[in-house]
Amino acid sequence: MKTAKEMFDFTKKHKFGKSNTDSWTLKHFTLIEQQLSPGEEVLLCFMGLHNYVSLTKHDNNFAYAITDRRIIIAQKRIVGEIIQTILLNNINDLTYKKGLALGIITIDSVKERFNVALENTNSNKLYNLIHELILKLKPGTSPLSDIDDYSKLEELKCLKDKGIITQKEFDLKKHQILGL
Repeated sequence: MKTAKEMFDFTKKHKFGKSNTDSWTLKHFTLIEQQLSPGEEVLLCFMGLHNYVSLTKHDNNFAYAITDRRIIIAQKRIVGEIIQTILLNNINDLTYKKGLALGIITIDSVKERFNVALENTNSNKLYNLIHELILKLKPGTSPLSDIDDYSKLEELKCLKDKGIITQKEFDLKKHQILGL
């Protein structure tokens, strides 16, 4: 995914959180779209209540995107915006707690720890996807069986760089290899 609309559609389709309105969700994801580097692609995205402590104590809705390099967190405000990036190398741990109405995913990084709350509907599924994705992407944490996958991706990148395959063909194969 590279556009805010694609991220919005993905989040809505999989029920991975929502903002107050569709237009605000698109505004949050537009900030993420603007942060993407050339060649960087969003592999997983969702919406949630940032820095969640309780139903009345949190930083409101933020958009989250996991790319092949980092996690991008963004919130568009009436005046201003907040954008944060966490490199995958800086992720220490993920935890999940399920409450009565909300699932809470805690992301622990080198610099901070924060909670993201979203409706229980698919919060556990989302947690598992985030966990698997970070294991696959974070250097030094991949299971031995994934080494072949990374070798295949390196070979495909060489083929793309040499012009033997197109970007579209590369993206399709990459998604197949990573199981996305």
